[in-house]
Amino acid sequence: MIVKICGITNLEDAQAAIEAGAAALGFNFWPGSPRYIAPERAAQILAALPPGVWKAGIFVNSPAESIAQTAAHLGLDVAQLYGTAAAPAGIRIWRAVRVEPGFDPGRLEDPAAEAFVLDAAPPSLWGGAGLCFDWRLARGATRRIIVAGGLDENNVREAIRQARPWGVDACSRLERAPGRKDHARLRRFVREALAEAAFEGGES
Repeated sequence: MIVKICGITNLEDAQAAIEAGAAALGFNFWPGSPRYIAPERAAQILAALPPGVWKAGIFVNSPAESIAQTAAHLGLDVAQLYGTAAAPAGIRIWRAVRVEPGFDPGRLEDPAAEAFVLDAAPPSLWGGAGLCFDWRLARGATRRIIVAGGLDENNVREAIRQARPWGVDACSRLERAPGRKDHARLRRFVREALAEAAFEGGES
């Protein structure tokens, strides 16, 4: 199972996440986000990261050509797409989906998507709202899912038990201010997530 820390805006947080054991980092390129990072600033952070860490760019309602250009320029591994953002070729796609009443995990059908990021963000927001959804709703998914929304060190083990996801993704609940991570909470979150994943793997 992968652990992703999203909303990275500075090198210190990126290094803390990697040292804790996170497999992926998220960089938000939507200007409306309090965790927005300019591509030029992201490039400086990415250049200092060790190899092997997945670098995901968050894009909202962006055309495929623009996403492809940014991904190529920064060397991104994943494009995490919200809204009407179109899937470019040549990069892993994680498609974000709001879990709302009537959600059917069997209808996650985008053939371009490697995985689906399930979140509880209200219509006015694109992630980072700190809200949980009923994780049991994800249990019947036949595609890879990444559980996001309201996760922290206190509830991630239960989320994994209920949803059995391919990955978990945390952001706002691990912050001391928007875009600034609490490193102690971040470490506990990754530790708890990986411990539960190892337990589930041993039980299966």
